[in-house]
Amino acid sequence: MKSKMIFALILILTIFSIGCKQQEEKVIVEIEEVKTDLINDNFPEAEKEVRETWDAIVQSLRDGDMDKLIAFHAYGPKFTEFKNGAPRNGSEENETFERNTFGAVTEIVKFETNDMKVAVYEDVANVTFHSDFHLKFGEDLVIVNDQISLLFVKTDNGWKIVSEHHSPLKKEDV
Repeated sequence: MKSKMIFALILILTIFSIGCKQQEEKVIVEIEEVKTDLINDNFPEAEKEVRETWDAIVQSLRDGDMDKLIAFHAYGPKFTEFKNGAPRNGSEENETFERNTFGAVTEIVKFETNDMKVAVYEDVANVTFHSDFHLKFGEDLVIVNDQISLLFVKTDNGWKIVSEHHSPLKKEDV
């Protein structure tokens, strides 16, 4: 009798274990499908919002409104910027650079984003483009031809930049 009970208990535990394993595998497959959906699905409304955010960023530059420009960033300990091969910097350095540099622009001669791509992953968006910026600082004209990546996250206050990467575009690629 005791051996029959032990056998029955082992059988029940084995069946339970197999059922749990199958459920676990099903959950893993469902998670992988969700991840694939985020990579392959289009989010047209979110893409439209990100493009509108970019247009508002450009307008803040044209207006010389540095406070508005800075408000498009989600500064904090996770903010990262890479620029021209220099070591990573963070929120404070980015804000100081943007206020000092864009605040000193006296004229925007040309501000084009070539080959812009907006890739949205639900509440995260990666915006990439080649800049063709012609900016005047007094009488000096500065041309910025960079490869730029901006990582946006959707917040309660709209899409905010959480990471920037700028690197010079090779002259033959311009």
